[in-house]
Amino acid sequence: MKFSRRSLVTSGAAALAGLSASQVLKSRPSVAQANAPSRVAQAGGDFINLYSSRHYNTDDELYDNFKRLTGIQVNLLEGSADELLGRLKIEGSSSPADVFMTVDAGRLWAADQEGFFSPVSSSILEEKIPASLRHPNGHWFGFSKRARVIMYNKAQVNPAELSTYEALTDPKWRSQILIRSSSNIYNLSLMASLISIHGSGETEDWARGLVANFARPPEGNDTAQIRALASGLGGIAIANSYYLARLGKSGDAVDRDIFSKVGLFFPNQGSNQRGTHVNVSGAGVIASSPRKANAIKFLEYMASPTAQVFFAQGNNEYPVVDGTPLDPVVADFGSFKSDTVNVEMYGRNQAEAVRIADRVGWV
Repeated sequence: MKFSRRSLVTSGAAALAGLSASQVLKSRPSVAQANAPSRVAQAGGDFINLYSSRHYNTDDELYDNFKRLTGIQVNLLEGSADELLGRLKIEGSSSPADVFMTVDAGRLWAADQEGFFSPVSSSILEEKIPASLRHPNGHWFGFSKRARVIMYNKAQVNPAELSTYEALTDPKWRSQILIRSSSNIYNLSLMASLISIHGSGETEDWARGLVANFARPPEGNDTAQIRALASGLGGIAIANSYYLARLGKSGDAVDRDIFSKVGLFFPNQGSNQRGTHVNVSGAGVIASSPRKANAIKFLEYMASPTAQVFFAQGNNEYPVVDGTPLDPVVADFGSFKSDTVNVEMYGRNQAEAVRIADRVGWV
């Protein structure tokens, strides 16, 4: 875990001693800073303590702008989702955290299953954020969308041949599909969404057919799949769209060359089809937070036009609020229809998705 330059207030500092050895090693350079009294607390100013597994430098500007608008300081503790969830569990009701933010609805669901979130009733959030992108009872809210799309090698695949996720099991794609491990949360959520729509049996048939069409055993992250795609190792990759946008905006000529060789296709766009699978980056208010009013203000700010532009143009994501301008590179990908299955189902169906992946040999 990493403490930002906004050192975390330490009403829960004693819990640090209960972290595992690996967690302590990751945070060791900042432990002294973590145990120091917060300058915000000493000054008596308004603040929230944010535990976040988002790791984008552009988010710093997002938090600074929140302080400019509200006078509320954001004290940031960064780490992986698993590290932060483990810390919340250790700290219990003594946790200094006010808000937990992470990527993927499956992780938000896991946090909610631990009882970490407090229900929030906000007309602003309910009006601005589509029902499919937030918890049905206001336990957490999605603030940016991540489209998991089909990418194709322009020299090898005619996009007219592409249609749906389901059609990727066609034998014509034998030895053509590149995708990362099934243990990746993005792939688990994709399978979980398919379980919601088709049921376990049909989703298992789909996963088995997909594995039969793999170009290679899964390895690497989404960017690795795109690089392999551009090299001709396969004709199709499944990846989040913002990874391709990053390559297109890179200062590295090699990255831009990869971008030029890869096309992006939004699946399941027909009039009778459900739309492209989307995931969220989102947050909820911690149940034990003594600063719930400030925490709710922070969530409402995340749905504001200013914050939505930060998400859309700072990390090449899609905003959840209609009318927010996109990053130009992302806008060039075109518009698309999103699947409206409630993203909470990604967590509910996650265990079954894991079992299916194991049964079909998707490592």
